Amino acid sequence: MATPAHRNGSLSAVSLRVFVLVGFGGGAETQALIFAVFLALYVVTILGNLTMIVLITLDARLHSPMYFFLKSLSFVDLCYSSVISPNALANFFSSSKVISFEACATQLFFFSLLATTETFLLAVMAYDRFMAICSPLRYHVTMCPMTCAHLVLGTCCVGCLNSIVQTSLTFQLPFCSSNRIDHFYCDVPPLLQLACADTALNELLLFGLCGFIIVSTTLAVLVSYGYIAVTILRMHSGSGRHKVFSTCGSHLTAVSLFYGTLFVMYAQPGAVTSMEQGKVVSIFYTLVIPMLNPLIYSLRNKDVKDALRRLGQRPSLVRDGGQ
Repeated sequence: MATPAHRNGSLSAVSLRVFVLVGFGGGAETQALIFAVFLALYVVTILGNLTMIVLITLDARLHSPMYFFLKSLSFVDLCYSSVISPNALANFFSSSKVISFEACATQLFFFSLLATTETFLLAVMAYDRFMAICSPLRYHVTMCPMTCAHLVLGTCCVGCLNSIVQTSLTFQLPFCSSNRIDHFYCDVPPLLQLACADTALNELLLFGLCGFIIVSTTLAVLVSYGYIAVTILRMHSGSGRHKVFSTCGSHLTAVSLFYGTLFVMYAQPGAVTSMEQGKVVSIFYTLVIPMLNPLIYSLRNKDVKDALRRLGQRPSLVRDGGQ
């Protein structure tokens, strides 16, 4: 590791090969409390999303397009949280809190990739509900397994493209004002504050790309649910309305939470200067939302609750069959 050379109180851009993740302030008790919250959220996230993945994989009654997308969402949430949480947890016990230049770039790349993928995946899930409710006769033809796989792959490709742009533009900047990142993971806004070059283009692209992604996917969700609302109002069956409201309500809750927090953090011009607010918002969309998604979709979904019940009965059925 190269020794940083000081030049007028700043770090040399040539020698800067490591960053320090400042994380959260406070004394030992505060740090212990935040660590406990992080650990609890991450454990619940792992258990909840793994349960959804296993449940949808094992239960044949859940082998439909909607649950294929829900399984994909659980996988993205699992990876998304795991890009951030383990390193953040380890830093609570680290005196240096150092992360290498390469590791920081890698973390930013996968964070941006997975966050963008989830944004478009939620829009795809809204389109799936639109097709199921508004065009039920064509649903299974239109949303065939190949189409579903292509849609999920498309969200990953868009996520990868945005991630390449954001990561490459951010890490081509010279970092010489400091190596202390005022955050608990590597993200574009706090990294831009360390650059000793003009970041106007980077901020414009961050605002423009994130704004376009959020606005376009939000419009797709709103249009889909606009048609769904009209279709629901035309339904004569009360039970049919209740089932549709239950399924769509879960998805709208997940969309509102995720899109809302991303908009606060990235799609407003002042977002890059508010790091303290950014840390709180970041906890919400990197830890809280990935933990909540399985709960939102399972607690309000009769099919998922029935599948959980059947999965819980399997060991007793196996024991009874062996006697």
